[in-house]
Amino acid sequence: MDLQLTGKRALVTGASRGLGYAVARGLAQEGCQVAINSRTPEKLSKAADKIRSETQAVVYPLPGDVADLTFPTGMVAEAVALMGGLDLLVTNAGGPPAGKFEDFDDMVWQRAVELSLLSHVRMIRAALPSLRQSSSASVLTITSYSVKQPIPNLVLSNSVRAATVGLTKSLALELGSDGIRFNSILPGWTETERVIELMTHRARVNNSTVEEEITRQAKDSPLGRMGHPEEFANAAVFLLSPAASYITGVMLTVDGGMYKGTL
Repeated sequence: MDLQLTGKRALVTGASRGLGYAVARGLAQEGCQVAINSRTPEKLSKAADKIRSETQAVVYPLPGDVADLTFPTGMVAEAVALMGGLDLLVTNAGGPPAGKFEDFDDMVWQRAVELSLLSHVRMIRAALPSLRQSSSASVLTITSYSVKQPIPNLVLSNSVRAATVGLTKSLALELGSDGIRFNSILPGWTETERVIELMTHRARVNNSTVEEEITRQAKDSPLGRMGHPEEFANAAVFLLSPAASYITGVMLTVDGGMYKGTL
């Protein structure tokens, strides 16, 4: 299938590793120009170099923290200037810390809101003028299957990411007439650095090993394993592409069947 992505201009945040990196790489493989973002300049530069070497695509690293109040607007403006416009936006940010409800004060909750909700709001707001000028505008928010099935010990993520799903669906309804599609992917447990960090936290709490926690969690999937970032990226790249031109307002679980509900 031709995904019709050659020459499209994409901005992917949280892209120095994990799911964001896999999506950026997948878009580059399909012929997109890609601007990528993460907080750490050194890691981001290495990621950009690796994508360039593997795909021969044009890749622009834009380091900075999307949870900061003013950074998203400047980042989007720089990406638009570098690429001459914007067709595809992937809003992705690292998750808030693990823990139980009574572990967190208001400051930690506010930081979670800034990271896992308002970063999406600010990036989308800044990108709308350019997306309205695109003939194939598409926005993908990356959230978690926890918005449908809360994950133990992740009260911050369970709560705040649900608001991002509400935002995504609302914008699909509100801005469809402008020709902009909005979808969200709800990943399950996928073998990323972030998941290893969460498994490490569980191992400390449960007095076990990281390997034992990974094995225990993988049993939640009928497939008996965690996902690979490339499997997530395949779904993301399709949803972003013009080949999915009649798909909007979808909250797609890419979780190997870990979500047990029917809706």
